[in-house]
Amino acid sequence: MTIFYFTATGNSLAVAKRIAAQAQEEVTLISIPQIMDNLMSEYQDDCIGLIFPIYGCGLPKMVNQFLSHTKLKADYTFTIGTYGFMSGACMFNVQKQGGFDYAESLLMVDNYLPGYEITEEIAKQPQKKTEENLQKILSNISARQKKSNVSTLPWKILTPLIQFIGSTLIKNNQAKGYFVNENCVKCNVCAKVCPSGNITVSDKVHFHQQCEGCLSCVHLCPKNAIHVKHERSTVRWRHPDITLNEIIEANNRI
Repeated sequence: MTIFYFTATGNSLAVAKRIAAQAQEEVTLISIPQIMDNLMSEYQDDCIGLIFPIYGCGLPKMVNQFLSHTKLKADYTFTIGTYGFMSGACMFNVQKQGGFDYAESLLMVDNYLPGYEITEEIAKQPQKKTEENLQKILSNISARQKKSNVSTLPWKILTPLIQFIGSTLIKNNQAKGYFVNENCVKCNVCAKVCPSGNITVSDKVHFHQQCEGCLSCVHLCPKNAIHVKHERSTVRWRHPDITLNEIIEANNRI
């Protein structure tokens, strides 16, 4: 089994690792940022999975690029989208785009700082039933269950609008949406955890124009020195089962 994943603060990587741990076969985990510079046109295995966070009811730009330029060839394919508030028609759309046998979304902690206070989001975990729902997904994948993810008509209509607004906000805030305070020690962690290689550090931290809007740099700064405009929380989130070094290994493109 091969699992491709995109992670920013560890949610999707944690899901990928859980699937690998329970699989009755050898599993290879591949971080999408690490293969984007040498992307193959086709990947083959008996089973292939794709796990990613849902941003504004849609795919991260890099995941969309990955699907647009590659073919996943396997006897069984699955995809899981992790999200914090609403998934919209994302899984319906990604299933159509990738032709997956099984597509499911998983409600987890929402770490979008302009929208949510992280302490409150962490407290909501029991009612989100993340672990219970993940166990169902794990069982379904193990049984090679097929699922056609059905999206209601309102979401099919609203999702493109939400995605357009979200992409516009990201584009307009690529460089000017972030600021760095005096706590910064130029440790370079922000550059190492950025999946798009959008950050360089010299005399100061520089944000360029390939931002994914994932907020990995903000959440994972060891000094809590990076902030985003209109953030509702100074508390940061990294999935407790994932280390900072694991995210650096997954995303570092320096």
